[in-house]
Amino acid sequence: MLQSFFAKEEGQGLVEYALILVLIAIVVIGILTVLGGRVSEVFSEINSGLGGD
Repeated sequence: MLQSFFAKEEGQGLVEYALILVLIAIVVIGILTVLGGRVSEVFSEINSGLGGD
């Protein structure tokens, strides 16, 4: 009885960590989507400044 209780606790913790990682991934994807164009512009400016195409 106690062993199954502790097993459920460990599983619950794992699920909580997975949900946190999913939330972080969603936030990062959102930020990259919003700022993606600007990041591309910055790299283009750097490339031009270094004498690239």
